[in-house]
Amino acid sequence: MELEPVIGLEVHAQLLTSSKIFCACSTAFGASPNHHTCPICLGMPGVLPVLNRRVVEYALRMAIATNCVINRKNYFARKNYFYPDLPKGYQISQYASPLAEHGYVEIETEGGKKKIGITRIHMEEDAGKLIHDETNPMSYVDFNRTGVPLIEIVSEPDIRSAEEAVQYLRTLRDILVYLEICDGNMEEGSFRCDANISLRPRGQKEFGTRTELKNMNSFRHVQRALEYEIKRQMFIIESGGEVVQETRLWDESQGVTYAMRGKEEAHDYRYFPDPDLVAVFIDENWIAQVRSTLPELPGAKKQRFMEEYGLSTYDAGVLTSDRFLAEYFEKCAQKCQQPKSAANWIMGDLLKLVNEDKRTIKECPVTPEHLAEIINLISEGTISGKIGKEILEEAYSTGEAPRAIVEKKGLVQITDERFIAEVIERVIAHHPEQVAQYRAGKEKVFGFFVGQVMKETQGKANPKLVNDLLREKLKN
Repeated sequence: MELEPVIGLEVHAQLLTSSKIFCACSTAFGASPNHHTCPICLGMPGVLPVLNRRVVEYALRMAIATNCVINRKNYFARKNYFYPDLPKGYQISQYASPLAEHGYVEIETEGGKKKIGITRIHMEEDAGKLIHDETNPMSYVDFNRTGVPLIEIVSEPDIRSAEEAVQYLRTLRDILVYLEICDGNMEEGSFRCDANISLRPRGQKEFGTRTELKNMNSFRHVQRALEYEIKRQMFIIESGGEVVQETRLWDESQGVTYAMRGKEEAHDYRYFPDPDLVAVFIDENWIAQVRSTLPELPGAKKQRFMEEYGLSTYDAGVLTSDRFLAEYFEKCAQKCQQPKSAANWIMGDLLKLVNEDKRTIKECPVTPEHLAEIINLISEGTISGKIGKEILEEAYSTGEAPRAIVEKKGLVQITDERFIAEVIERVIAHHPEQVAQYRAGKEKVFGFFVGQVMKETQGKANPKLVNDLLREKLKN
């Protein structure tokens, strides 16, 4: 019996608002414990929540970007459960009437593009954070995160492998970051997911018994946890056992999942409409206004880069994985004669410098115009590629314009055929042994001569001229 995984993901994205969803407390990360709190987010008696309009606007942006149907009238509900990090004893969320439903995103798979359905997107508040003391048997509660606005994005069970799950997550994260409504930081918990997974015989419509996986704070963890759980459930079924419906935690150090608790159903939370919050009404004008502000999304931008600049699927994927990286490339490509060269320089030498310096592309001291200038200097034959790398490093350190560096250091490429021919004559005369080896059929010695000529000219000789003249001289 061939078994196939059936996976659905519940993604929580923290919205980049400056204040919480129902009060004016700050959402800034890293403050001292319990400093960003007030009677409203702590659930004190006699207070009333007030909905943050910006939260609805950001949620609408994601709903439109993921092709969802927006419910013009939606409600908030109370999700009741008891846990130390939940001061009110309930979480304000949406249940029967969410903000948006029935959307989808497209992901790239080995078989081509695939649509992953989105069941719903709803708004809710985050809970606090428990901090466990490893030296004493006690835990502390930090309520700074309580009331921070989230959207939950629930997928259809359309995912069939751990690889597809990661691709879907990356696609969602890229959209959220492009929209500038979430920073997508999994390590800080502003982008996190739970996975529901079951196995069934291939071709069967009914789902198997599912487990829920938690505690995965990186794409790598998600993939490894799902791969382990698929193997674990497959072993149980093939051994004649039955999978138990439960919530399991991923242990990265051991590379295993382990049982946390029995899986709750919706009725366990005793949802009911929140009596302190009125219905949310969304009219067509607001939707149209939000739609008009959306940027070009990563999928559309990737396709355009391939068509407009002749980039490969891989190159276009890398360059559009970050909105600011894509903008940097496009500004550079529009100023230089060879867009493909711009892609290679950015993905290679430039990002290497940026990553080593622990900066982002937004903080890069080399402007797109300056990088285009380096590429154009190479295309014109003014400098060599090797000199171009040196100029890039200099421009990165000083912020100077490439042409100014070339003039200041005298780095203009030597294109005088007579001068290069004279250097070649000297190099050949000084290395008779290598000349004999070349003439005996050892072609690899050619690289040695090129290196010697470039050394003599301090790397300034035109490489193509050197190769052509040297080959002709050795041949004769």
